Amino acid sequence: MSAAPPLPAPGRAEEVVLRGPAGKIQALVAVPAQAASPPGFAVVCHPHPLHGGALTNKVAYTLASSALAHGLAAVRFNFRGVGKSEGAYDEGRGEVEDVLAVTEWMRSRMPGGRLLLAGFSFGAFVSLKAAARAQPALVVTIAPPFKYFAAEPPPPRPAAPWLVVHSTDDEVVPYADTQAQLEKYAPPPELVTMTGAGHFFHGKLGPLQAAVSDFIGREWSRLR
Repeated sequence: MSAAPPLPAPGRAEEVVLRGPAGKIQALVAVPAQAASPPGFAVVCHPHPLHGGALTNKVAYTLASSALAHGLAAVRFNFRGVGKSEGAYDEGRGEVEDVLAVTEWMRSRMPGGRLLLAGFSFGAFVSLKAAARAQPALVVTIAPPFKYFAAEPPPPRPAAPWLVVHSTDDEVVPYADTQAQLEKYAPPPELVTMTGAGHFFHGKLGPLQAAVSDFIGREWSRLR
């Protein structure tokens, strides 16, 4: 991977362009004013590229903000074919490689930093697929759409603590389908059930952030 700029100064956020498997990857990196102990970073994956998903998505922003508030650097990036990222949509296959490229870029700049891998909708499923190779310390998936990837086996359960947040009235990814799939994992992940948030969490970003922040605060303090 080609050379890229160092991380922004503490308390700053900057757009960076890094080299990925399909070409350039556009990313926004934010660094906390005070780092967590142990230090770490979040890689946040946005929803479906063919349906308006991008690093500017408000749920992706909420995930990054939650991580930043707990002293973690936060990276939101555009999957291949979105924004300034090169390449083309690859049905969740090449997108896994994008996640891994961003993760390795951050690890080269934060040696020893722990990884929080997070995503929303399509990004939740892709991040879950990437977890087996990325080996995150924590995993957060918001409304993971197992139903729409039924042609492939479900990703293995991450070895890390894993949070899922889903609303019972999700009009895109049925809550019952997700719940049934999660119950097949041993042990199942921690599931926070919301009501009235739909798929896009309109008017419910506050409760979503509270659930994610509680999980990060509780689980990060247990890392050694």
